[in-house]
Amino acid sequence: MERFKRASVTGIATAAVLAGSVGVAMAVVSPAPTATGTGRDNARPAHEVPTLTARATTDGVQAWQEFRVYGKAKNLPPGTRVTLQQKQNGRWVTLPASMNLTHRSTYKMRVYLGLKGRNTLRIVGGGTVSPPLKVRVH
Repeated sequence: MERFKRASVTGIATAAVLAGSVGVAMAVVSPAPTATGTGRDNARPAHEVPTLTARATTDGVQAWQEFRVYGKAKNLPPGTRVTLQQKQNGRWVTLPASMNLTHRSTYKMRVYLGLKGRNTLRIVGGGTVSPPLKVRVH
């Protein structure tokens, strides 16, 4: 009799665990709602493309003079890492200037450039790239 009780309890516990995992599997498999309805929840497109903007506080500086590059991010979560890149000899080189987006999805970083002439810069982060900006270094 005691063996039967243990087996019954074990069977019920196993069934409960299996039923719980089936419920989780069904929740994972269920499709996401689409943006075709007219309800308030469906007002946004299903997939919003992340974007970055970039501006400089000046368009010309002396070599190794500080200036700032700043901008906003759309559809990127706060805390996303953004990094400055410079075009050198036709390819983009990552510079040692990066930061995380603020809680308002903005950034403002200090920049020092020593490469004289017209410098093309951009910000990358979160799988997206800002439009290039130009700064002349004298």
